[in-house]
Formats: sequence, structure tokens, C-alpha cells
Amino acid sequence: MGDERTTELGRRLGEVRQRIDRAVSAAGRSTTPRLVVVTKFHPAADVRRLVGLGVQDVGENRDQEARAKAAEVDDASGLNWHFIGQLQSNKAKYVVRYATAVHSVDREQLVTALSTAMVREQARRQETGRPARQDLDCLIQVDLDTRPPQERPDGIGARGGVQPDGVLALAEQIAGAEGLNLRGLMAVAPLGLEPAPAFQRLRGISAALVARHPEATSISAGMSHDLEEAVAAGATHLRVGTDVLGPRPDVG
Repeated sequence: MGDERTTELGRRLGEVRQRIDRAVSAAGRSTTPRLVVVTKFHPAADVRRLVGLGVQDVGENRDQEARAKAAEVDDASGLNWHFIGQLQSNKAKYVVRYATAVHSVDREQLVTALSTAMVREQARRQETGRPARQDLDCLIQVDLDTRPPQERPDGIGARGGVQPDGVLALAEQIAGAEGLNLRGLMAVAPLGLEPAPAFQRLRGISAALVARHPEATSISAGMSHDLEEAVAAGATHLRVGTDVLGPRPDVG
């Protein structure tokens, strides 16, 4: 697509990639995090444009919207869908049909639901002669807010996530679940607090996890406003929406 919108997205994408490169250099890192472009509320046409601009990873946090977009662009080869929002267990059967990874695993019930759904989806594809799908990558969402619930400006547990002391137990369940791959951690910086200390705390939790599960090296952290702090703390995945796609369209 060579239209004005594609030009705009290309410019914005280039600016974000430059920010990431500068952050990587400032942190003295040798590896560049993967950019997951969050396309929430933006049309499937924008996803196609992004693919044409070289984007391989897009993120969504609502199943119904993600499902529709994935169906519309299912011919886009090499595109990975990352589910990054809080997920109801009864939606697991839909998410496993399109998602490469779920970044928001935060409870045992969801692990069970995703594993059950994956086993069924893999069997369904085999029975219908469709290409097999790889196991689902799972990241544990961690609640990094150390404030008492009544002092949190976004409400009690509004952003989701398991408490740090519950990470290892949940990791054991994922590692032993059929159809799932334990890949690492995800977190959102607590609202109203400086992101750098929170992301450094996440880095420490990640180190403890990797000591038990060497394959779980992913750290999904950082958005448009705090990606530099996330890169400095070792993030392997950055979830950026607004700075690539611009303001979200009016959805009524």
C-alpha cells in the first residue's frame, strides 16, 4: 500500500526504531528487543500496512477484535499475533487459533484453560488436514506495584498480574502443561510511579525464574512512554502502540 497512511506509519515506525536503537546503545546492549506493535482499535488495513513495512509482531488485548483482524489478514505470512491483555479463561479456545504468544498469564485457571484449548486445537488441525500449529508461548504477567491496594490510582489489581512470590509456582504449572511453552515474564509499569525501579525489579524476578527455567528468558516490558527504561532493564519485547499508529480512532 503506497498511500498517505502507509507513509505516516513508515515515518512513525522509523522514529520508534531509532529510539530503540539509541536506548540499546545507551544501555550497552548487544541485542535489540523485538518490537510488538499494538494495533488495538486500529483497522486490519493498518496491520497489512505494517506487514508491508517489515513488522512481524503485532499485539492485541481484546480477543473479539484480535480474532476478527487475524481472520482478515490470515494470508500475511510470517506475522505473529501476541495477546497482551487480561484474558478470560473461556476465551482461551479462541485465542489459541491465532495467537503465537500470550503475555498475560496470571493464574492457574488460565494455564489449564490454555493447555486444554491447545490440545484440542492441535487435534482439530490434524483431523482436518490443516498445518500443525506450534505450542503456545506463555509469559507470566507480574504485578510490580508495591503499594497497598487502597493507594493504587488504577484500582485494586486493575492492570492484572500475579504477585512476585507466586511466579515460580505458576511457572512450574506452565512448564508442565501440554501445548504450552514457558517463555518468561511480562509487566506494565505501575501507574503514577517511575518505571525504571519497577522494571529493574522485574529484571531481578526474571533472573530468579531463569535460574529454575533457563528457557524462560523473555521480558516483555515497555510501551510508548517508557521503552527506554525497559531497554535499560533488559527487556526482550517492547509493546508500542500510540507512537507507531498515532492516537486511537474514535470507537464510539
